[in-house]
Amino acid sequence: MDMINFGGLAKNALEEALRERGHANVLIAGRTGVGKSTLINSVFQGNLATTGQGRPVTQDTREITKEGIPLSIFDTRGLELSNFASTKSLRAFLEERNRDRDEKKQIHVAWICIVEDLRRVEQAETDLAAMLAEFMPVIAVITKARADQGFRAEVQRLLPAAKNVVRTRSIAEEFDDGHTLQPMGLVELVQLTMELFPEGQKRAFVAAQKADLALKRQRSHLIVATTASSAAGIGAMPVPFADAAMLVPMQIAMVAGITATYGLAFSDGFLTTLVASMVGGTAATLTGRAIVGSLLKLIPGVGSVVGGAISATTAAAVTSAFGEAYIAALDALFAKHLGEPPSQQEVLEEIRRRLTGN
Repeated sequence: MDMINFGGLAKNALEEALRERGHANVLIAGRTGVGKSTLINSVFQGNLATTGQGRPVTQDTREITKEGIPLSIFDTRGLELSNFASTKSLRAFLEERNRDRDEKKQIHVAWICIVEDLRRVEQAETDLAAMLAEFMPVIAVITKARADQGFRAEVQRLLPAAKNVVRTRSIAEEFDDGHTLQPMGLVELVQLTMELFPEGQKRAFVAAQKADLALKRQRSHLIVATTASSAAGIGAMPVPFADAAMLVPMQIAMVAGITATYGLAFSDGFLTTLVASMVGGTAATLTGRAIVGSLLKLIPGVGSVVGGAISATTAAAVTSAFGEAYIAALDALFAKHLGEPPSQQEVLEEIRRRLTGN
C-alpha cells in the first residue's frame, strides 16, 4: 500500500478549514473611560486591545487585528460625545464597507458601551445607535455593572435601535472590606452577539472569543459528528481493511476544523505531528492499515476488524474517538489558560497523556 502524504493532506485541510472559518468584524463605540479595552481583552483571545496592531480607517476609528485571530475590532477611539459630528466619516466608511459583497469585509455587529456609574444616556448615543443600526445589528453593552436599579430598562428605552442590552463586568472588583464582585455578563454578550452574526462568519467569531468555551466545544462536536457520519458511509461499502486510508483525509480535515474552531494559529506541520502522536507512530511511515489499526485502540472492546473490512459502526466509532479525544484535550488546556490558546507542545503532551493514561 502507498504511504500517505500527511504533509500534503494536512496543508490542504488546514487551508480549507481557515477559508471556511471566515473572518468576523465587530465595531465598538463609546466614550473614553467606559472600559472598552478591558471588555475587548476579557472577551477575545490574544489580549487584543493591548497587543493587537491598530491602523486608522477614519479620523476617529481604528481597526485592531492580531495575526492568527480571525477578528477585526473597529474601535471608535476618541469618538467623544462633544465631537459626534465626526460620525459623518464613520458613516461614509460603513457605507463603503456595506457596498462590498465580500462578507468578510463587512462590519457584522456593533457594541455601544455605556458605563453604569454615570446612569445616563446622551442623545448623541441614541443617535449613534440609530445610525449604526442602518448597517448592522447593535447591542448596548452596559459596562462596570454593579447595581442595575432600573438602568438596563432605561438604556433599552433610550436606545430603541439596539437589539438587546447586556450588563457586563469585565474583571473582578475587590472592595476595601474584602467583598469581591466577579465578572459577569460576558458569556451572555458572546451568545447574543453570535446569534446576530451572518451564518458564514459565526465560526470566526466563536474561534476569536474566549469568554464562552462551550461554544467552541459545541461547534467542534458538530464537526466530529458530521465527519463520523461520512466515515460511516465509507464503512458501509464495506471498505477492505487494506484500503482504510480512505478514512485518513477525513480525519485530518476533522482535526483541522476543530483546530480552526478553537482559534489556534497552528501550522500544517503541527497537524501532521498531532495525527502521528494520536496513532502512535511516525507520520512519514504510516499506511492506512497502520493508522486505523492504531486508532481502533481508542475504542474499548474493539481490537480487530472482523472479516477484513471496516464496518460502518467501526469507521464512525474510530473517527469519533479521534475527534473527541482532541476536543477533550483542548477543552482542558483552554480552561487551564482561562480561554487563551495553549502552545503546540502543550497540546501534543496533553494528547499523549490522555492516550497513554500517564
